[in-house]
Amino acid sequence: MRKTKQNKIGLLLGALALSLSLIGYHLFSNLALSKLPIEFEIDPGSSLKATTAKLQQVGILDGAWSFNILARVTGKAKKIRYGNYLLDKPISRYDLLDMISEGKTDQSLIQIRIIEGITFKDLRKQLDALPKLRHDSAGLTEAELLQRIGAVEPAAEGLFFPDTYYFATGSSDLAVYKRAYQTLQRHLDTAWQQRDPQTPLASPYEALILASIVEKETGKASDRPMIATVFLNRLVRRMRLQTDPTVIYGMGDAFDGNLRRRDLTADTPYNTYTRYGLPPTPIALPGLQSIRAVMQAPLGKELYFVAKGDGSSHFSRSLIEHNQAVRQYQLKK
Repeated sequence: MRKTKQNKIGLLLGALALSLSLIGYHLFSNLALSKLPIEFEIDPGSSLKATTAKLQQVGILDGAWSFNILARVTGKAKKIRYGNYLLDKPISRYDLLDMISEGKTDQSLIQIRIIEGITFKDLRKQLDALPKLRHDSAGLTEAELLQRIGAVEPAAEGLFFPDTYYFATGSSDLAVYKRAYQTLQRHLDTAWQQRDPQTPLASPYEALILASIVEKETGKASDRPMIATVFLNRLVRRMRLQTDPTVIYGMGDAFDGNLRRRDLTADTPYNTYTRYGLPPTPIALPGLQSIRAVMQAPLGKELYFVAKGDGSSHFSRSLIEHNQAVRQYQLKK
């Protein structure tokens, strides 16, 4: 009797050891990826369920149950980091979870955060200062850099999507530019397909230009759609956009932090006080919300807005109402 019981316990322990061994092999063996590299994005606020669905969609996970259990058992289910990721070599489920929750793998990933509203000049300084990147763009002109990443636009400004990107140590900075450019193109194309059919904008690039202006003019995120409405209404009515950020951009290094009346009358291709229509290029890197605001601006007749001093803006339909708002919020009368 005792020997039979010992045999049963031995069998159970053996089965348990085998099960743990199989589970360990499942979690720590490399995933069966159909191709490499694989790029994928995790949107801000994504749940574990949404994240695993995305990983299945792009062909990284063939099943979600074990990955979900691992994430919950390790306490990482609520630590998923949004961003733009690139898999360039085989990876296990365990290391994949580390990548998207801790921002690290055995590749020693570099985290690169591109902020909405910065300029291409700012971005180039940012990447040039990262010692873990290989600086293959050093010495390249802007035109040469665009050619190397396959961009066809006339200027680099605005072409790189603001997001958090992860790259292996030693990656080329050209790979960063290329991924940010391709990500921008995907988002821009999707938004363009969903645009208001009555928009006066003739192309996705024109939408990108206006989105960059909205990005620079917005103090409060919720104001983006109405700011877009104002500028679109002005374009329809053949009014000058009269927006300070374009003037400042056109001044380049000559801008000292103070915008004077003479600056508003000095003609440059970017002076929207002296010229009609859009400037020739974007003036910054617009984020997704500004792009969407331009594509699907709410209906309205607003033609003016003024900063209220708390980050938000007051919108007006007539010049008389606008002047009253200026006196109220700017001149404090």
